[in-house]
Amino acid sequence: MSDTTTSFITGALTTGYLLLALFFLKFWRRTNDRFFLYFSCAFFLMGAGEGAFALTGGNSENTDPFIYLLRLLAFVLIIVAIVRKNVEARR
Repeated sequence: MSDTTTSFITGALTTGYLLLALFFLKFWRRTNDRFFLYFSCAFFLMGAGEGAFALTGGNSENTDPFIYLLRLLAFVLIIVAIVRKNVEARR
């Protein structure tokens, strides 16, 4: 892919992740349910990772393991949110 296409896709993904973070933050403020807060933080981290990928040139993710750590933390937050919600539902 060309650099222009990569930049466009990365920017669109960053925007989408940050919009999702705001979407879940809105539901957290309405319901005060931590499930939505975890998802908001996770999507913010995903957006930050994509933004970092775009700022580093977007050529190779192997050069910066920090991006993978952001994604890993985001997925851990999603898993924690789902597990906590299921444990709370059983009580």
